[in-house]
Amino acid sequence: MDGVPGMPRMEIRRAQARLRVLIACEFSGRVRDAFRALGHDAWSCDLLPSECPGPHFQGDVRSLLTAQWDLMIAHPPCTHLATSGARWFATKSTQQEGALAFVRHLLGAPIPRICLENPRSIISSRIRKADQTIQPWLFGHGETKATCLWLKGLPYLQPTCLVPGREPVVHRMGSSMPNRSQVRSRTYAGIALAMAQQWGGRYEP
Repeated sequence: MDGVPGMPRMEIRRAQARLRVLIACEFSGRVRDAFRALGHDAWSCDLLPSECPGPHFQGDVRSLLTAQWDLMIAHPPCTHLATSGARWFATKSTQQEGALAFVRHLLGAPIPRICLENPRSIISSRIRKADQTIQPWLFGHGETKATCLWLKGLPYLQPTCLVPGREPVVHRMGSSMPNRSQVRSRTYAGIALAMAQQWGGRYEP
């Protein structure tokens, strides 16, 4: 697991207050529901409807950023950002600039705690280096999929369950697979749970 030396670590703990949490660019509801299961007021937002019932704003998340949120976890689309698509970069400069502007907007939101996640991407070279890189096999899923985290006001996400069977399942998904991009974008349940436990804790009124 990569990270910045000296960044504070945090044990799984009970939250001191009920948090208002915005999960930006999430249609699966996985991270939202992990926080709600621990008692927090969590909402997802995406251009798509939510796959499962729960509090969800369908639309542009930028209209919500000035509300009173305690924490935001953002999953901006990686289509024009991921370095895995570097061979097409020369033809998509306009789209890249738009995607980077969206990332800057999210990172600059007036929210005290922010996590923005993406695969290895040009965010690190064009905006700033990621604070941490995690893998699914650190959180109970026997797969490899490097996921970078840009953090504000949050400690590193600590591994919860190291497992073997580290296969690049997502990387091997064929381009003809139905809804491939949506399948690839869903947060692993073990990572969603770790985020909720470590960055929210259980709220008990």
